[in-house]
Amino acid sequence: MPNIVELKKINKIYGEKTQNPTQVLFDLSLNFEESSFNSIIGQSGSGKSTLLNILGTLDKATSGDVFINGRNTQEMSSNELSKLRNESIGFIFQFHYLLPEFTALENVLMPYRISKKPITEEVLNRANELLDIVGLSKRKNNLATNLSGGQQQRVAIARSLINNPKIILADEPTGNLDSDTTEQIYDLLREINQRFKTTFIIITHDRHIAEKADRIVEILDGKINLDITK
Repeated sequence: MPNIVELKKINKIYGEKTQNPTQVLFDLSLNFEESSFNSIIGQSGSGKSTLLNILGTLDKATSGDVFINGRNTQEMSSNELSKLRNESIGFIFQFHYLLPEFTALENVLMPYRISKKPITEEVLNRANELLDIVGLSKRKNNLATNLSGGQQQRVAIARSLINNPKIILADEPTGNLDSDTTEQIYDLLREINQRFKTTFIIITHDRHIAEKADRIVEILDGKINLDITK
């Protein structure tokens, strides 16, 4: 499989112009293949969240190159990056960030509302299909506040898929869930990976969960300490 993400000699320094700069990532090079299911592990402060932000074009590396779909994001304008994120990348966070005054269906459609794109019948059908895939078709009209934590995270997963992204970046997506719900969510992510051939890059501190991935990358002190493909 070709690489969908390529990182080449990534360095990240915060406070570069101050007397006490902090370097978080050190000459980090890493590739991810299309349709792969990957986990990134590391202790707090290891640099894994910074890495995810750079992968998601939410932050820029101090030096080095980041290629997504063959395009060097380091050379792109903020508008170009925004367009790339909207079209190619979906995000799932530890906190689902649903809007409580909206229904499950309305939350799934929110990326379209924010971008002011028309919600066509095709888009509405996709939203309903995604809610069916995550097992919430019967609760699509429930307000977010009337859903359990696990159900809210399922809505967030459906929302991340509404633009049919090639890449899903997940930051501790089950961090607030109990062990049974965690297993269900990861089974669901794997099902989506296999069904849509979506590339998953998941940050987690839980080695048990990380071991469910096809590849485990461990970040230690801003460098790759371990890289295992099963």
